[in-house]
Amino acid sequence: MIELDHVSLWVAGPPRVDLLCDVSWTVERGEHWAVLGPNGAGKTSLLSIVSANRHPSAGTADVLDARLGRVDMRALRERIAVVDAPTGSRLPRALPLHDVVLTGVTGTVLPRYEKYAASDHERAEAELAVVGLERLRDRRFGDCSHGERARALLARALVQQPDLLLLDEASGGLDLPAREALLAAVAGVCRARPDLTSVTVTHHVEELPPTTTHALLLRDGRTLTSGSVADVLTDPAMSETFGLPVRVRHDDGRWSATAAGSWHP
Repeated sequence: MIELDHVSLWVAGPPRVDLLCDVSWTVERGEHWAVLGPNGAGKTSLLSIVSANRHPSAGTADVLDARLGRVDMRALRERIAVVDAPTGSRLPRALPLHDVVLTGVTGTVLPRYEKYAASDHERAEAELAVVGLERLRDRRFGDCSHGERARALLARALVQQPDLLLLDEASGGLDLPAREALLAAVAGVCRARPDLTSVTVTHHVEELPPTTTHALLLRDGRTLTSGSVADVLTDPAMSETFGLPVRVRHDDGRWSATAAGSWHP
C-alpha cells in the first residue's frame, strides 16, 4: 500500500531546508499505522507524499502500487481519503451534514448535486450512521460541536470508499467524550473493513485508535524506529523521540504517555 525507499524531501534554498531525510517505510494492506513525533519531526511532510500531494526530492515513493512521478496524481488521490482540520475549515458552515458527506463523493468543497446518484445519497446516509450522526443529517455543519464536525469529516472520507485512510491529527482539540466517540468510530470502521489501510498522524499516543497495529517514530525528519506498535511504543524509543524521559502505558488496548519521574525543562 505504501513503499518509501530512501525518501528525502527538501525545500530548495539558499539555504536548503531538509524536511525528510532517507526515510524508508513499508505499509501492507489492512495494517493500521501510527506516525508519532514532536513538532517539526516531518510528520506533515511525510503525509504530503503518502497522500499523493507531493513528490519526494530523492528516493522513490509507491502508493497503492503506483510510483509517484509516473502516475496521474489526481486519479491516485481519488483512492486516498484524508481527515484533517484544513478540510473542515474550507467547508461551508451552512451545509447540512448529509451534504457535507456528499462532497466526499466528488472530492469537492461545494456539493455538485448534478453529479450525485441515488446510491451516493444512500452511501452518505450509511456513513453518517457509521459515525453515529444519522439523527443530525439535517443539522448545519457550523452548528455542530467540534466533535460532531470531526465525525462528519470521517464520514465524508469514508463515503469515497478509499483504499487508504489518512487521519492527520483528526482528534486534535477535542474534549474527552468527543475524542472517544471519534476513536470508537475509527476503530469500528477498521474492524468492519478488513481491506482498509489507515495511518494516524498525531503527537499524542492517547489519540491512537485501539485498532492500531504498527507505529513509526520520527524526529528531525528521520525515522528512529518502526514496526509492531507493541515493539515501538516503548519507554526508550518514546524518550528518544520526544527528547525527555517518557513512561508509556498500555491498558485495555489504549496507550498513554507521561514524563517520567520529576523531569523539568
